[in-house]
Amino acid sequence: MAKMPETTFADLSLADKTAVKKSSIEARRFSDVSTCSFSSTCFTGSSDEEDVSPKDNHQRNSAGGTDFCVKSISKSAFGRREIEIAESEMPGIMTLRKRAKDEKPLKGANIVGCTHVNAQSAVLIETLVQLGATVRWAACNIYSTQNAVAAALAEAGIPIFAWRGETEEEFWWCLDRAIYSDGWQPNLILDDGGDATHLMLKKYPDYFKAIRGIVEESVTGVHRLYMLSKGGKLTVPAINVNDSVTKNKFDTFYTCRDSILDSLKRTTDIMFGGKQVVICGYGDVGKGCAQSLKGQGCIVYVTEVDPICALQAAMDGFRVVRLNEVIRTVDVVVTATGNKNVITRDHMNRMKNGCILCNMGHSCSEIDVNGLHTPELTWERVRSQVDHIRWPDGRMIILLAEGRLVNLSCSTISSFVVSVASSTQALALIELFSAPGRYKSDVYLLPKKMDEYVASLHLATFDAHLTELTDEQSKFMGLNKAGPFKANYYRLVTLLSLSILHSS
Repeated sequence: MAKMPETTFADLSLADKTAVKKSSIEARRFSDVSTCSFSSTCFTGSSDEEDVSPKDNHQRNSAGGTDFCVKSISKSAFGRREIEIAESEMPGIMTLRKRAKDEKPLKGANIVGCTHVNAQSAVLIETLVQLGATVRWAACNIYSTQNAVAAALAEAGIPIFAWRGETEEEFWWCLDRAIYSDGWQPNLILDDGGDATHLMLKKYPDYFKAIRGIVEESVTGVHRLYMLSKGGKLTVPAINVNDSVTKNKFDTFYTCRDSILDSLKRTTDIMFGGKQVVICGYGDVGKGCAQSLKGQGCIVYVTEVDPICALQAAMDGFRVVRLNEVIRTVDVVVTATGNKNVITRDHMNRMKNGCILCNMGHSCSEIDVNGLHTPELTWERVRSQVDHIRWPDGRMIILLAEGRLVNLSCSTISSFVVSVASSTQALALIELFSAPGRYKSDVYLLPKKMDEYVASLHLATFDAHLTELTDEQSKFMGLNKAGPFKANYYRLVTLLSLSILHSS
């Protein structure tokens, strides 16, 4: 796997959650002038942005339960409809639920989850429960929670601690509540970014030693796991589902290809034709964004550090440049690297008036948002998750979601492709729970057979029919007729290069 940036584990965990300081939020006076067009949609929740913290609002669900903390339990019915809509577009995870619910392969599993809390993740959460697990959940992103969906989960009796617009302090409080509960101890972690792993390791080391395994789905979280393994601190097995073929070829690429346009259009009403856009990073996220924006008539530039990805971009028809070559002229800047300080204050000082800046990579550290909290700059909130930042000379840039994931903060994502990732996560959890002792304290990739099984769960939606190898063909290729059809080392070319770098 890839040689990671020289960043310590502690640095990463600090970077991921300090982009928005509570003092900075309180210091700004936003004029929320355009919330009416957003208030009807579950993903924005701008009408719910109040000063009262849900921590101070003691609520009960209809069964009298109080083991949750959400914005408003009264919104549960709306959230339930959102979940039902998502279920209809998630054939893979629903098929897995139907096939395995009687067997209960996760009976006895106590899963602490830290993921985005939206309708799609709710389908996964409720699937895990139907497969026998008990779960406690928190959000991995302070802006992506769908409040109504969180309320629906709480109404269903699931301990959920999440709401849209958490402060940094509230984020860690929610995660702590998810991990620790009297009479309950987690034995599996489902993480998206590594924060649950980090907090349990630091605050509850005895819990961490008893964990059967970790399933991680993000570039940032996988980075942290490899750093832990390299430092000899990873004492439990972990499965890296981010680099599974189904996750990268389908969820990452297709989700970002769809949602980048939705995010930019909803937040800025931008006309794409003829706009100059620079995509920082040409991995699967960058590829999806670049393809989509090019299809809308944008002039797309790409920045890359990896020569293999750079060559792919060039052969796909994109001009590969250094950021400094185009930063003064582009209309839109999209980060998609998972790295730190890709866009610095110096870059933002040179952007043209009206330049739109957003992040599609998982880590919130790609844009130096803290560098914008200086006395000479004026912040103006013009829409939910849309800030105009003005320089003394009158020049203005448009920052989306304060540098956090723009598609999950300002848009919706395709339920179908999330079904692919959710199925992968569920199978990885079952694998770790049902095979104690099979895996050592290291980071593993999902077995190829499981990758192919996840893909097969989704074929019926397209009325797709697989061709079967003849005995002669099977023997000629050296393959089992039932698969797997690719070797374990088979990955996207970018992932193969990352694997080589990680092992060096």
